Amino acid sequence: MSIPVTRRDLLQGLAAIGGGSLLATGASSAFAQAGKLAWPSKPIRVVVPFNAGGATDIMARTIGEVLAKRLGQPVVVDNKAGAAGILGTEAVAKAAPDGHTLLLSLSTSMLINQFLYTKLPYNPQKDIALITQVAAAPVTLVVHPSVPANNMKELLAYVKAHKGKLSYGSWGVGSYAHLAGAYMSKTMDADMNHAAYKGEAPMIQELIGGQLQLCFSSALNTNPFIESGRLKAIGVTGKERMEILPKLPTIFEQGVTDDAYSIYGWVAMGAPAGTPKEVVDQLYGHLREIIKDPKVLERITGAGFIPMMNSPQSFRDNYQRDMPIWKALVEQAGAKLD
Repeated sequence: MSIPVTRRDLLQGLAAIGGGSLLATGASSAFAQAGKLAWPSKPIRVVVPFNAGGATDIMARTIGEVLAKRLGQPVVVDNKAGAAGILGTEAVAKAAPDGHTLLLSLSTSMLINQFLYTKLPYNPQKDIALITQVAAAPVTLVVHPSVPANNMKELLAYVKAHKGKLSYGSWGVGSYAHLAGAYMSKTMDADMNHAAYKGEAPMIQELIGGQLQLCFSSALNTNPFIESGRLKAIGVTGKERMEILPKLPTIFEQGVTDDAYSIYGWVAMGAPAGTPKEVVDQLYGHLREIIKDPKVLERITGAGFIPMMNSPQSFRDNYQRDMPIWKALVEQAGAKLD
């Protein structure tokens, strides 16, 4: 005799034996029939809108490896680079919202691009569901050793006193290095020259060579030259010191509390808007445990990032808090990419 399975029966069974074990039993099909999504039911694709080998890609592969073991499904990293992260982010925005396509990207494509471009093929506020900020991405402020400043206040005074004589570098128009440098130039009435490069490596070489006087750059790129004395570190953006440079104070703790220097970029995970809440919650539950893995932590901190893995609600709150700051920085710099 067949016994009908009700939704309440299934929910009570889930509470009794735990969601993970239920999916491992024959009850999973009945559970899906009762209106719940059996997730994951196939391999998961994590789109990284940047080239393979970069910090974001490495982070995606590190997390994906552990996530695959926890879920029992392959996690495939798909690099869709191009147009400052727009191509890959668009692909996720237009994907089926079933939890099998995820985005691991930077604040650039998920937040800042909406102010740098007049028109985007996606609306980051409406088309991407925010899951978690995986890690904060503060940067270092470094100067050429010839600059007679050892802290932020001394540097600002030097910049102000040398109007029209200094140059700062960035890894591209609209990058944080550009926006923060433009903010410093404007607030100090310094009229600094902005030199944009195709990446951080050539920018750092120009700074070492004396063609630039200062720049903001990732600790991964600046740390070797700070240690060798070829560059002088002034401070770190954000409000928390980096594990990779524990003795270098933040700009904020030096008494310069402007939002432009306290804000930081981030690496985050998203999904197509409309992805079921139960899938987002289940995924976040796994990610919250993954961030405790020593291998994952080592990869994140070793690249100069600060682990976060906050909740979807916390991510949304941070997004709304940061959005007007990034908008103001872009407008002040006059940065446009179209």
